[in-house]
Amino acid sequence: MGHENYYPRFGYKRASTFGITFPFEVPDANAMAVELVDNGLQGVSGEVVYPKDFF
Repeated sequence: MGHENYYPRFGYKRASTFGITFPFEVPDANAMAVELVDNGLQGVSGEVVYPKDFF
């Protein structure tokens, strides 16, 4: 989760671009992911899993 105008300058993109979803409602503009290596998220998709203590 992050501010849609701040994190993209560091390479973050909308998580939905990679087919990544969250188990709770979050605005698409604020749900972000970053590839640590080129094409590191290519072919990756699914729902983020959080530990139960997160909720």
